[in-house]
Amino acid sequence: MTDPSRTSLSYRDAGVDIEAGERLVDAIGPMAKATRRAGVMGGLGGFGALFDAKAAGYTDPILVSGTDGVGTKLMLAFETGIHSTVGIDLVAMCANDVLAQGAEPLFFLDYFATGKLESGITEAVISGIAEGCRQSGCALVGGETAEMPGMYPPGHYDLAGFVVGAVDRDKVLPRMGDMTAGDVLIGIPSSGPHSNGYSLIRRIVEREGLSYDAASPFSNQTLGEALLTPTRLYAQIALPQIRGGLVKGLAHITGGGLTENTPRMCPDHLVPVINRASWTPPPVFQWLQDAGNVTEDEMHRTFNMGVGLVFCVAAGDADRVCAELHVAGESPVVIGRLDPA
Repeated sequence: MTDPSRTSLSYRDAGVDIEAGERLVDAIGPMAKATRRAGVMGGLGGFGALFDAKAAGYTDPILVSGTDGVGTKLMLAFETGIHSTVGIDLVAMCANDVLAQGAEPLFFLDYFATGKLESGITEAVISGIAEGCRQSGCALVGGETAEMPGMYPPGHYDLAGFVVGAVDRDKVLPRMGDMTAGDVLIGIPSSGPHSNGYSLIRRIVEREGLSYDAASPFSNQTLGEALLTPTRLYAQIALPQIRGGLVKGLAHITGGGLTENTPRMCPDHLVPVINRASWTPPPVFQWLQDAGNVTEDEMHRTFNMGVGLVFCVAAGDADRVCAELHVAGESPVVIGRLDPA
């Protein structure tokens, strides 16, 4: 029984607004519906999300899963008040990883945690997630929004995501057994630092005494807008090549750069040899190197340096792959080859 002499407390008094959460779910519904694709069963609101891989066109699928976050790039969203792009980053960091195994991203779930739900911020983040799903061709089938008073400062939140993809058994990458010395490495441009190296980026900006709303030293945007340029999603570009059987391996260039990520798709008896002079990194990287006095090796070990995805193909297929990528609107560059270890 309640004690009439004491003030009655509610969940709202403790800082959690259930009605605000319900309003958010209502706002998210149309965004998720817009990402619906073949294979999705049901809608939002269940205890789990159902997906029919057969309805998505697979007969002998291997499921590939991936999870990731956005890292300290979120701090730029907090400082600039720009929240509409980090959701794209979140999807991209997950979807591009499963793509590297040859998988088509099928569905995505997000986890958004904050001290207090602020509808404008939360909806902007979720809209970015929906846009990332749209760009990669996967469905936003659910997620979790957690309001946890006292866990985060006002205006701050954390963000994580989970993707499941599928690839037919005979198309799983990398095909290490098919790789030989002389295979060609083709780089696909990034949109900038993507979601890696932001602890160093923030340190450089701080040491330079720059404001994120100041003019960018390397573009016609503000510094904050330029550094919040979202990660590219590569599924629509790479899947036709994968399904055509021309790709032996893919590397998603994230933390560790080309230095550490390209070898992950190679067998032990072969090593990737990258010609750093074969492409010109976008201006943001030159500015970061100069302003931070960062060594060349450290740059290539921390950032993607303008290459977000790397294909490994047979030397005899390189011209065809590059030509098809050009037709698709891409600007591929041969950046290296495989050599004996």
